Amino acid sequence: MTTSVPEDLKTPYVFLGRSGLKVSNICLGTGTFGESRTGRPGQTDEQASHELINRFVEWGGNFLDTADIYGSGLSETIVGKWLETQHRDKFVIGTKVRGNMGTQENVNNVGLSRRHITKSIDRSLQRLHTDFVDLYQAHQFDPATPLEETFRTFDDLVRGGKVRYIGVSNFNGWQMERVVNTARTLGINPIISLQQQYSLVCRESEFEAFQVCKSAGIGVLPYSPLKWGLLAGKVKRGVQPSDGRLGWAAQQGGRGNQFTDKTFDIVEAAETIAKTRGRTTAQVSLRWLLQRDVVSSVIIGATKLAQLDDNMAANGWSLTPEEMKQLDDVSAPVTTYPYDRQRLNGDRFNPAIKDSHVKSTST
Repeated sequence: MTTSVPEDLKTPYVFLGRSGLKVSNICLGTGTFGESRTGRPGQTDEQASHELINRFVEWGGNFLDTADIYGSGLSETIVGKWLETQHRDKFVIGTKVRGNMGTQENVNNVGLSRRHITKSIDRSLQRLHTDFVDLYQAHQFDPATPLEETFRTFDDLVRGGKVRYIGVSNFNGWQMERVVNTARTLGINPIISLQQQYSLVCRESEFEAFQVCKSAGIGVLPYSPLKWGLLAGKVKRGVQPSDGRLGWAAQQGGRGNQFTDKTFDIVEAAETIAKTRGRTTAQVSLRWLLQRDVVSSVIIGATKLAQLDDNMAANGWSLTPEEMKQLDDVSAPVTTYPYDRQRLNGDRFNPAIKDSHVKSTST
């Protein structure tokens, strides 16, 4: 049985990037909703998924993230069945497009072409039981489609009312810069967000992609903030996981390179701070993200109410500057050429130049 959430612990609302859209600073990711089509563990059925959303709302959450490819449409369907019982305008719904949602025989059922996007948005709207999506995101870069085609199509969807804002996911630095410049050149609606894997053990996007975000006012939406439970302290140094998502991933041959001494130095540093502050390791790991200046909202996943409650309790308190620095230092990514040349900038920082803040690759 869950307890009521005190008002002072509920999630605050922040602007998403430079837009006027306000979202809860924690977003509920729905990639675990629906029966797994790949054997991935930790999926939730419709009833459990709806219970998780309801509890998230009790915490003050108003931002849900999904994608057409999650469960081959099943995640969107589960969210849609819940959404049709709610006041639609209270919630911000984000979904994504790019993946193959049909059979391999249909060669046009994948990518970011005008044809695929316009077909995909209609199907997503049907599954979500809504006539508009708040945030429509390119799930990954598509090298086969001109950016002009993709983002003119997104702009048309905004102008037509099917989409309110647009964003991207899993884009690297040069791709982000091209997207920003394409929107400026064409005079079309710019992106407001970058959904990216980001955590204490995955900080490489700070080198370039996030610098573009800072310069252009794009909000970052970190996903996998706990690296499938690794940053919650679920795995100990020298122990190979055998169950859960980390165990499944290790068996599939993926994510095995994350079980390094550096990774466990990071986890143990977070654990030490957690014990000192009377918090959990997961809360410390999430809190570090919430205090990063480029982050708008952190996307969490949950399969159990207790897990959701623990993650949501990352709000209502703060890490000290000393604790932030400790975590910054232990998790700093390896700085290789040419990024190591940034240190030669020294104190050459001009606040009148908005790109001048790009003076460090670790902030």
